[in-house]
Amino acid sequence: MIHTLTGTPLTPKRAPGPGFVIPGQRLLAFRRDPTGMLTGLARTYGDIAQFTFAGRPAFLLSHPDFVQQVLVTEHENFSKGRALQRMRMVLGHGLLTSEGDEHRQARRLVQPAFHHERIAHYAAVMAQEARRTAAEWQEDAAFDVAQAMNHLTLRIVGQTLFGVDLSAQVEQIATALDDLFVLSDPIHLMLAPLMAWLPTPTARRFRNSKTFFDGLIYGLIEQRRASAPGQGDLLGILLAAVDAETGEPIDGQFVRDQALTLLLAGHETTANALAWTWHLLAAHPEAEARLHAEVDQLSPGGELPGVADLGRLPFTRAVLSESLRLFPPAWVIGRSAIKDCVIGGYPVPAGSMIILSQWVTHRDRRYFAWAEEFRPERWLADSRNDRPKFAFFPFGGGPRVCIGAQFAWMEGVLLLATLARSWYFRPVNSQPVSMDPRVTLRPKGGLWMAGTRRTGG
Repeated sequence: MIHTLTGTPLTPKRAPGPGFVIPGQRLLAFRRDPTGMLTGLARTYGDIAQFTFAGRPAFLLSHPDFVQQVLVTEHENFSKGRALQRMRMVLGHGLLTSEGDEHRQARRLVQPAFHHERIAHYAAVMAQEARRTAAEWQEDAAFDVAQAMNHLTLRIVGQTLFGVDLSAQVEQIATALDDLFVLSDPIHLMLAPLMAWLPTPTARRFRNSKTFFDGLIYGLIEQRRASAPGQGDLLGILLAAVDAETGEPIDGQFVRDQALTLLLAGHETTANALAWTWHLLAAHPEAEARLHAEVDQLSPGGELPGVADLGRLPFTRAVLSESLRLFPPAWVIGRSAIKDCVIGGYPVPAGSMIILSQWVTHRDRRYFAWAEEFRPERWLADSRNDRPKFAFFPFGGGPRVCIGAQFAWMEGVLLLATLARSWYFRPVNSQPVSMDPRVTLRPKGGLWMAGTRRTGG
């Protein structure tokens, strides 16, 4: 739009979006069906939708260019959203919740644990733990695949990043994590400052879970200090770090915050990705058969797959990519605008809530043909089209891109390859699987399936 007298561009006053609703109505709608609400906004109003949410101006940005603007080109103007700020009650100032110089320092200190050489070393642990899990299953016995994947990835994080076997504690960790995730509920998020003393059962479970994780992490720290502090895993790296200004060892609270963040984030997202992948494969036997054919040719002698085999598993990686597209464990990213800015030609005031949703953008028909369908072949080299970079961003992007993305890709592919060589799964009932979009995108009520042992694998 051009001013008729001066010839200068005019910025529209407001991005398209819904009008007035009863206070609290949109918050309740989001609580009932968050993915449905965001999808409806994008389909009705387009690439940028402005609305009021919890009393604040909010913008849902669905176009890849807008995602890139927030995460990359103008990332310094966008701070962490309110949800992650409130998660500091649990995670402290870990990688997920810290900002600015504090975040840069944390990332610099943690980065060596995710260098290529270290990640290659982790591959053997991943495959061995997958084989251990596969040996525990019983044919035709129903079990919660989502829980099994959670326990598997938790054991892997324990061994690779902390040098400990968490097998005896996986149930307690999973239960405590559920109690922490109460903060993902919009109502409890608003009450977060009161959770430290509210007398409700939910608040008590929240406090107990925080106490449990503090005890777990500080216990691991003391155990390592007393035994072998120089190991090159994450915990060893953090304990060996010194403050660049004082030369003193890094504060114990800082070590706790980074360790807890990576313990929780390092297993939850991959576990959910794998659970959704088994669900999709069970519903698409042709893709499942192609996956089995690929993993069967790896090692006829039964050797475990490793780093050297990753290049021989293009379809396995394509299956994981398509699962991450359709059911992204990190399904929404929240930011807050620090200063007034312009996005898509529309003014965005300082303090506005910015919402980027992988769930919405990953299912956009402009970038993915047959967007609602499971088609792993779209990710193979000879089938890709020229889609924008941020049409697919399962691990975020920019300076805050997930530090463990390479770890997660390798883990996902190796676990799929190891487990699919021996097993396939089928649902145990005809009830449709539903989602539980909280901090991560989980299958609601778990994912109950029965395994059948493969004879040809």
